[in-house]
Amino acid sequence: MEIRKSQIIGLALAFLIVLVSLFFMQTKIFTLLIGMGFLIGAFPFVLSLMHENKIANEKEEMFLEFARDLVESVKAGTPINRSITNIRNKPYGALNPHIQKLSNQIHIGVPLRIALETFSKDANNKAISRALTLIGQAEQAGGDISEILEAVANAVSTSDKLKKERKSAISTLVVQGYIIFFVFIAIVLVMEFQILPMLSGVSSLGDIGVAGLSVGGGGTINAQQMANAFLYMLLVQGFFTGLTIGKLAEGNVKAGVKHSFALMLIAFLISTGANIIMTH
Repeated sequence: MEIRKSQIIGLALAFLIVLVSLFFMQTKIFTLLIGMGFLIGAFPFVLSLMHENKIANEKEEMFLEFARDLVESVKAGTPINRSITNIRNKPYGALNPHIQKLSNQIHIGVPLRIALETFSKDANNKAISRALTLIGQAEQAGGDISEILEAVANAVSTSDKLKKERKSAISTLVVQGYIIFFVFIAIVLVMEFQILPMLSGVSSLGDIGVAGLSVGGGGTINAQQMANAFLYMLLVQGFFTGLTIGKLAEGNVKAGVKHSFALMLIAFLISTGANIIMTH
């Protein structure tokens, strides 16, 4: 993946915040600062991934329009090579550069199959690649190209329809996933600030101080270590919950990165904020 200017700036800013946080290692805001540094460094990469997913979805939608226009033109009796040239100036969003390149290759005499393979590589989309492979093989075999194109267009349309229906049907589960995660955060905070302090007050395993909780081995876990342990648990839970939500909603784990980032950010801010306030 190409490193962009915004990502370099994010990493530089994150590095600066981490360096500043080292001066506050013995304070309560150390965890907040270093955590914010890492989140700021990751933010541009998450935005870039979200943009890539958006472009991929737009390509699939626009390819459906392209296939439909191509079917209409070929059915009207225009050869497929000429049809591609005729419709190249129509608005196809993210696919426009690839369609223009396809038309230019055909215009200079590149065989359709090879031009379609190049189109497939440039588009870098599995659904589009499968459809273009079928079109190229049908054209090479000399079959009824109009019927093949119509079948491909119908298959792409059905796939797009099923994807949208699944996304609509699963939207309730996505909301439930976020609600369950908020409940999980609340339970963890109650354990950290209510239940464990109560248990430490009645423990008979050793001396219990304000800053620590005794353990069976005779050692103690101080408040900061306990807070960090709960924070790590929330971050891990948020990361995998987000990936699961993305897989359920869009059938793509990469689409869950934005959910993971959002849940981890929420968990981090709530947990560190609560620790700063409650231990003040």
